[in-house]
Amino acid sequence: QAQLVESGGGLVQPGGSLRLSCVASGFPFSMYRMSWYRQAPGKERELVAGISPAGGGTNYADSVKDRFTISRDNAKNTMFLQMNSLKPEDTAVYYCQAVRSKTYWGQGTQVTVSS
Repeated sequence: QAQLVESGGGLVQPGGSLRLSCVASGFPFSMYRMSWYRQAPGKERELVAGISPAGGGTNYADSVKDRFTISRDNAKNTMFLQMNSLKPEDTAVYYCQAVRSKTYWGQGTQVTVSS
Protein backbone atom coordinates (compact mmCIF):
# COMPACT_ATOMS: atom_id res chain seq x y z
CA GLN A 1 0.00 0.00 0.00
CA ALA A 2 1.00 3.64 -0.34
CA GLN A 3 3.41 4.87 2.28
CA LEU A 4 5.25 8.11 3.05
CA VAL A 5 8.01 8.09 5.64
CA GLU A 6 9.57 11.33 6.87
CA SER A 7 12.92 11.64 8.58
CA GLY A 8 15.53 14.26 9.47
CA GLY A 9 13.76 16.13 12.23
CA GLY A 10 15.33 16.97 15.54
CA LEU A 11 16.43 19.70 17.93
CA VAL A 12 18.36 22.62 16.47
CA GLN A 13 19.40 26.04 17.74
CA PRO A 14 17.98 29.21 16.21
CA GLY A 15 19.84 30.04 13.02
CA GLY A 16 20.66 26.41 12.39
CA SER A 17 19.73 24.09 9.54
CA LEU A 18 17.97 20.77 9.02
CA ARG A 19 17.20 18.67 5.96
CA LEU A 20 13.99 16.66 5.98
CA SER A 21 13.42 13.66 3.71
CA CYS A 22 10.22 11.93 2.66
CA VAL A 23 10.52 8.50 1.06
CA ALA A 24 7.53 7.26 -0.90
CA SER A 25 6.46 3.75 -1.85
CA GLY A 26 3.41 1.95 -3.18
CA PHE A 27 2.29 4.57 -5.72
CA PRO A 28 3.73 6.29 -8.83
CA PHE A 29 5.68 9.00 -7.03
CA SER A 30 6.74 10.89 -10.18
CA MET A 31 3.10 11.51 -11.12
CA TYR A 32 2.13 13.10 -7.81
CA ARG A 33 2.40 16.67 -6.61
CA MET A 34 4.26 16.64 -3.31
CA SER A 35 4.07 19.06 -0.42
CA TRP A 36 5.38 19.70 3.06
CA TYR A 37 2.94 20.78 5.77
CA ARG A 38 3.55 21.54 9.41
CA GLN A 39 1.46 21.71 12.56
CA ALA A 40 2.51 23.49 15.72
CA PRO A 41 0.85 22.77 19.08
CA GLY A 42 -2.57 24.38 19.26
CA LYS A 43 -2.47 25.49 15.64
CA GLU A 44 -3.94 24.23 12.38
CA ARG A 45 -1.86 22.32 9.89
CA GLU A 46 -0.41 24.71 7.32
CA LEU A 47 1.23 24.39 3.92
CA VAL A 48 4.97 25.03 3.98
CA ALA A 49 6.01 24.27 0.40
CA GLY A 50 4.88 22.34 -2.66
CA ILE A 51 6.54 20.94 -5.78
CA SER A 52 5.12 19.79 -9.11
CA PRO A 53 5.47 16.17 -10.26
CA ALA A 54 8.48 16.86 -12.49
CA GLY A 55 9.99 19.31 -10.03
CA GLY A 56 9.85 22.35 -12.25
CA GLY A 57 7.35 24.30 -10.20
CA THR A 58 7.55 25.17 -6.52
CA ASN A 59 5.63 27.35 -4.10
CA TYR A 60 6.31 28.45 -0.54
CA ALA A 61 4.53 29.97 2.41
CA ASP A 62 5.58 33.58 2.90
CA SER A 63 6.96 32.71 6.33
CA VAL A 64 9.59 30.35 4.88
CA LYS A 65 10.48 31.99 1.56
CA ASP A 66 14.22 32.51 1.09
CA ARG A 67 14.95 30.15 4.02
CA PHE A 68 13.49 26.80 2.95
CA THR A 69 14.01 24.90 -0.31
CA ILE A 70 11.84 22.02 -1.51
CA SER A 71 13.20 19.48 -4.00
CA ARG A 72 12.59 15.94 -5.18
CA ASP A 73 14.46 13.03 -6.72
CA ASN A 74 11.98 10.99 -8.75
CA ALA A 75 14.56 8.28 -9.41
CA LYS A 76 14.73 7.67 -5.66
CA ASN A 77 11.06 8.36 -4.84
CA THR A 78 12.20 10.96 -2.35
CA MET A 79 11.31 14.55 -1.53
CA PHE A 80 13.42 16.92 0.53
CA LEU A 81 13.04 20.12 2.52
CA GLN A 82 16.22 22.05 3.21
CA MET A 83 15.56 24.39 6.12
CA ASN A 84 18.05 27.16 6.85
CA SER A 85 18.05 30.09 9.28
CA LEU A 86 15.59 28.24 11.48
CA LYS A 87 13.50 30.22 13.98
CA PRO A 88 11.68 29.14 17.14
CA GLU A 89 8.40 29.69 15.30
CA ASP A 90 9.39 26.94 12.85
CA THR A 91 8.90 24.42 15.68
CA ALA A 92 6.25 21.93 14.57
CA VAL A 93 5.59 18.43 13.35
CA TYR A 94 6.39 18.36 9.64
CA TYR A 95 4.34 16.13 7.33
CA CYS A 96 4.77 15.19 3.69
CA GLN A 97 1.75 14.89 1.43
CA ALA A 98 1.25 13.34 -2.01
CA VAL A 99 -1.70 14.40 -4.17
CA ARG A 100 -3.08 13.31 -7.49
CA SER A 101 -6.13 11.08 -7.78
CA LYS A 102 -5.65 10.22 -4.11
CA THR A 103 -4.09 11.97 -1.16
CA TYR A 104 -1.49 10.36 1.07
CA TRP A 105 0.14 11.62 4.28
CA GLY A 106 3.21 10.63 6.21
CA GLN A 107 3.31 10.17 9.97
CA GLY A 108 5.32 13.34 10.58
CA THR A 109 8.71 14.27 12.00
CA GLN A 110 9.25 16.67 14.90
CA VAL A 111 11.33 19.80 14.38
CA THR A 112 12.19 21.80 17.47
CA VAL A 113 14.08 25.08 17.25
CA SER A 114 15.29 26.18 20.65
CA SER A 115 18.38 27.40 22.43
